[in-house]
Amino acid sequence: MTGYILRRLLLMIPTLFGIMVLNFVIVQAAPGGPVEQVIARMQGHDTGAADRVTGGGAGEIVAADLQGSEADARYRGARGVDPDLIRELEALYGFDKPAHVRFFDMIGRYLRFDFGESFFRDRSVADLVLDKLPVSISLGLWSTLFIYTISIPLGIRKAMQSGSRFDIWTSGVIVVGNAVPAFLFAVLLVVLLAGGHYVQWFPLRGLTSANWEELTWAGRGVDYLWHLCLPVLSLTIGGFAGLTLLTKNSFLDEIGKQYVVTARAKGLTENRVLYGHVFRNAMLIVIAGFPAAFVHILFTGALLTEIIFSLDGLGLLGYESAVNRDYPVVFGTLYFFTFLGLVLHLIGDLMYTLVDRRIDFEAR
Repeated sequence: MTGYILRRLLLMIPTLFGIMVLNFVIVQAAPGGPVEQVIARMQGHDTGAADRVTGGGAGEIVAADLQGSEADARYRGARGVDPDLIRELEALYGFDKPAHVRFFDMIGRYLRFDFGESFFRDRSVADLVLDKLPVSISLGLWSTLFIYTISIPLGIRKAMQSGSRFDIWTSGVIVVGNAVPAFLFAVLLVVLLAGGHYVQWFPLRGLTSANWEELTWAGRGVDYLWHLCLPVLSLTIGGFAGLTLLTKNSFLDEIGKQYVVTARAKGLTENRVLYGHVFRNAMLIVIAGFPAAFVHILFTGALLTEIIFSLDGLGLLGYESAVNRDYPVVFGTLYFFTFLGLVLHLIGDLMYTLVDRRIDFEAR
């Protein structure tokens, strides 16, 4: 198994490189790059995320670097854009170099764990990711934990009581959970429990309270869970339905196979048949979906939830950076999530061997 793990780790290098090349080409080809964003900001147009996340700081940073008022006056005083200004902006953001040179410079920095500086936030990408990481990790870990804790036992019971009243009414709940996205549940929870129109039992902003530093360790833990309760609940309600159906169908498929009939004919108890034989085989497909489910919640699934509950996490950071064409942050977060996804896929393969000892990746 050690040899297999080493091969997988080495395979991550070309995989990660290929993904970065593909995304670099796609992002570079998209119109409205950072130079255009800054020119639009100088012209007074709304550039979207840049103004929201920096409070206008993008234009101020660039103006300071370009002796601001002179550059702004040159642009506003002409019908077109001064070519010298464009060249100055391109040099500021590194676009005076060919694309392949910029790409290999970026990869070289990444090998030294240097992810560069944000174009519009005046901070390093590493600092930005570390600041947002607690929110995303909290949402991802707790939501995944609760989704799997609820879905697997519920799916097993539905499979064992297929066609019963319990199976029918829980299927109705699952249909609702599958049809309504998590962010709508988040809005409903805000309306009902966070001061919307009824009661305000839970906070609506941030991961911790303003006086968190003054609290005891026990108080900090309670405060942290208090802030996470509604966002995690909305993600759990919106995400458990698919995994429950997957678990149920997987167990139903295994229960109908010949080895289950043989085990029952030998006189084994139902629990022994279910958890000693069926469980290992049925759980393989559930384990296979864990890495994708976790990364989805961590990055894309929690985006609207972060916005609704004012949680500044990696999903929101990546989205705003993509809208704003903040390339260092875009590629830095992309690199992080790609690497995390590859590691989780490796962990998923190792979990296969723990669930079913017949699987031997080393022999293959």
